[in-house]
Amino acid sequence: MEKTLTPEQLKLITLNSQGLTQNTPFGTGKSAVLHALEHLGYIQIDTLSMVERAHHHTLWTRIPDFKADDLEDLVEERKVFEYWFHAASYLPMQDFRYVLPQMLTIKRGESRYYNADPKVMKYVVDTIRNEGPKRARDFENESHKAGSWWNWKPAKLALERLFMQGDLMISGRSGMQKTYDLAERVLLPSTNITEPTPLELAEFLVKTNLRAYGFTTLKQITHLRKGNDLKTNVNKVLQMMLEEDTISKVTIEGGPSAFVQNGILEKTFDQASPSVWLLSPFDNAIIHRERIKQIFDFDFRLECYTPKEKRQYGYFCLPILFGDQFIGRVDCKAHRKEKKLELIHLHIENTAMDLDLWLKPFVETIKRFAIFNSCESLVLTKVSPSKLGSFVKKELSKLKFKK
Repeated sequence: MEKTLTPEQLKLITLNSQGLTQNTPFGTGKSAVLHALEHLGYIQIDTLSMVERAHHHTLWTRIPDFKADDLEDLVEERKVFEYWFHAASYLPMQDFRYVLPQMLTIKRGESRYYNADPKVMKYVVDTIRNEGPKRARDFENESHKAGSWWNWKPAKLALERLFMQGDLMISGRSGMQKTYDLAERVLLPSTNITEPTPLELAEFLVKTNLRAYGFTTLKQITHLRKGNDLKTNVNKVLQMMLEEDTISKVTIEGGPSAFVQNGILEKTFDQASPSVWLLSPFDNAIIHRERIKQIFDFDFRLECYTPKEKRQYGYFCLPILFGDQFIGRVDCKAHRKEKKLELIHLHIENTAMDLDLWLKPFVETIKRFAIFNSCESLVLTKVSPSKLGSFVKKELSKLKFKK
């Protein structure tokens, strides 16, 4: 018989697996950044900059002394690379071979995206081969030369196509400006470039999800990945692992069947600490919205792409996790010139939670988050429910920032 897991069990399993029950689950410094990436499997990159960007925010949540330079150093050291997971991401170089199937699919022209001009692609590759790494803006400048037979947009599309099909890799960044180089000059000789079989790829995805989340489902493993063949192979791997007795099938209370590594149900997990985590909307822990709704009863949607008049909570809300409960969300903006973090609208949804339990940890985390965003002051514009406003403002007024 399948064992039935309660939401309380699932919360502890997933929060421990995601590194959200301790202050330094992956250690400190640059080594912790690599450890976190290798454990989680990827960190999503996003261009939105209302607050510190998603890839930095997600790592900072788990590594209190995180520095952006640590991530950039790991890219330069060829221990981390950029490519696509279910979205643009940083990935550990040890997993490079598992992106090859997607690269080769695009190279063979089996994708309707990135339809770049072959002549422009050849020119871009030849230019980078002869002149060294280039940014998209370098080709923008080139297009203004007399006699140029292309403009910037085709060159930029060519860069993206060459990157997606694996001929070029991103060798570094300056902010969101990517620098491209030939893949052969980025990859170390020790990098495994053997294309995995479909079953090997499926096994990799299964094991990555089990490691990062503690339990998983077929839907989660294939999240935003198309193709019936992949689902078939993932099912094959799950069945093989069940037969080998390395995983068990369990029932989620009120939900579908899931798979857990054997021994995880007997493991003693760290109880969620009475701390507050302010998560990026693209954090690995909440990227599967259906899963979060099912386990935590927290319905989260990012509303920046929703018309303003239809938004319920705000443009760029950050989920607030207190212990093992999501107690609300806060719409934030870092005003960088003024070095001020604005809490545009703080929504506390778990109003049954004792204010004395969560308010001080929340304020401590908000201060840390402001400093992380290079801000030296805080302003709170609105609170819901409004009756909590005076309590939150009073606690925030006690904060002192070093100038």
